[in-house]
Amino acid sequence: MPILEIAANAFNLLSVFLAYKNSIHTWWTGMIAVALFAILFFEVNLYADVTLQIYFLITSAYGWWNWVYGDQSKNQLPITRTTKSRLMLYIIGSLFVYAGYSYLLHAFTDASYPFIDSIVLVASVMGQFLLMERKLENWCFWLLVDLIAVPLFLSKELYLTALIYFAFLINAILGLYNWIKIYRMENEAV
Repeated sequence: MPILEIAANAFNLLSVFLAYKNSIHTWWTGMIAVALFAILFFEVNLYADVTLQIYFLITSAYGWWNWVYGDQSKNQLPITRTTKSRLMLYIIGSLFVYAGYSYLLHAFTDASYPFIDSIVLVASVMGQFLLMERKLENWCFWLLVDLIAVPLFLSKELYLTALIYFAFLINAILGLYNWIKIYRMENEAV
């Protein structure tokens, strides 16, 4: 097992655990993880995942800033819900992006599993976007990502990464539960 895979997963585990704990430190630990994963995924021809890591790097910097300074009153950004109409727009937009990106990978690259890999990309983009905004629904997208990523990584013999993503699946379930509790407490206090 490559040291790169071990290091990337160690930082990724830490980052996801810190997201579950609603900790600001999720962002810088995640930035280290995604840089390492970008290299790893390039080596195994999972190009949608390489693109995703670049997206994660950029959005992690924004997420970090937004969690600290995103509230107009300069307080820490609270956990909120996404409206149903906005969520539907996100899903419809995601389907269009998925169709285009998976086609490009299929038609113009030697990508492994371009259609499946693109689901991971698009759902992760939405999960990250909603996480940056501290929206409760982010966990639903992470559940989808983890359910698809585990068999994808197993097929590429990235056994540690598949195992970690299985742990992320459990974490996403627990994270959703934890954030619901926090959301309810924050809204009862108002």
